[in-house]
Amino acid sequence: MLSEAMTALAAAGGTAVAQAAGTEAWAGIRRQVARWFGRGDPRREHAELERLDRTAGELAAARPAEAETVRIRQEAAWQSRIEALLEGLEDVERDRVAEELRALLAGRASPGGVSAGPGGLAVGGGVNVRADHGSAAAVTMGDVTLGNPPQPGPRQD
Repeated sequence: MLSEAMTALAAAGGTAVAQAAGTEAWAGIRRQVARWFGRGDPRREHAELERLDRTAGELAAARPAEAETVRIRQEAAWQSRIEALLEGLEDVERDRVAEELRALLAGRASPGGVSAGPGGLAVGGGVNVRADHGSAAAVTMGDVTLGNPPQPGPRQD
């Protein structure tokens, strides 16, 4: 049996899945949740992606009069799936996997996910920034390198 904290975490996960479906956040949440459930198994991850797609489809197809009921049902279904995964783990692994889920729900998930905290900037690809005309620094991201730029030449207007 899960602790109250783990049950609350599972409920938050179920809610996050159901609320993200059909929003701009869906693609990222979908990928991260599937990866979290897949635990490194590509076949399992693919199966989770299919489940997530079915969830999004059911929510999108729901008539306005039944939308709330469908959303609640999907939240409960995903909560149950998360609880089942957590219950099947030993204590130490359960704590680690729960922390991964907390990070995912807080928007801090990594492997493959891109996010930044308040005031931050997240980039999912390469970035090349160059300083010019007295700027202070240059940053190249990809293979991250930091350095001072060469002195700019005379201003050309």
